[in-house]
Amino acid sequence: MVLLLPDGERESRRRPSTLSYATQLSLARTLARAGGEDGLAVHVVRYRRRGWNSGADPAADAGWAADEVGRRYGNVPVCLVGHGMGGRAALRAAGHTAVTSVLAMAPWLPEATTGAEPEPVKHLAGRRVLIVHGTNDARTDPEMSYRLAERAKKTNRDTCRFEVHSDGHALRQHRSEVMALAGDFVRGSLFARSYARPVVDAFAAPPPLGLRMPLAAGFGRSLRH
Repeated sequence: MVLLLPDGERESRRRPSTLSYATQLSLARTLARAGGEDGLAVHVVRYRRRGWNSGADPAADAGWAADEVGRRYGNVPVCLVGHGMGGRAALRAAGHTAVTSVLAMAPWLPEATTGAEPEPVKHLAGRRVLIVHGTNDARTDPEMSYRLAERAKKTNRDTCRFEVHSDGHALRQHRSEVMALAGDFVRGSLFARSYARPVVDAFAAPPPLGLRMPLAAGFGRSLRH
């Protein structure tokens, strides 16, 4: 089961826009096709509010959605896939017992202010974690996702991070490669399929290599290995 977590805003009590939901539908269809023969189900989570706010509202909604998966589908593994603020929500909600893997795309990880607690990572132990970030992202700092991955790797060796050179926040310039990477990670994590060689190498490589793995042009066009 894949739960898709849309982007959002730093502070807002308003209902999410229909656009934030609609932008996830293309990814939902891509992942559903990639896992079709395995019976993969993909759902987009509808947040109660569009902002992160002081209570990490989207992460709480992701936890609720994971509970619903158990109620409706039984004991099935869940992969949380989020973009922007949704990437942060996916990482934060990964401690849910049903969650076995997390894909955070251009995650919004605001720099900690003086005295603030850093983003937690210990709960990521036992999960497969993949972070993807464009090097030219002007909205969410790619260096912050590297720092989080670096901390997570110390307690969870199943953590890797890919950099999409010259791409921005929306990851549109190399969309086909990013979608192929997402599909490869989801199938490998949920259905024990073999990961593509670059993903295997990224998991195995020590920092900084495995956390600054370049997403090669044409990823996904050739056969695995």
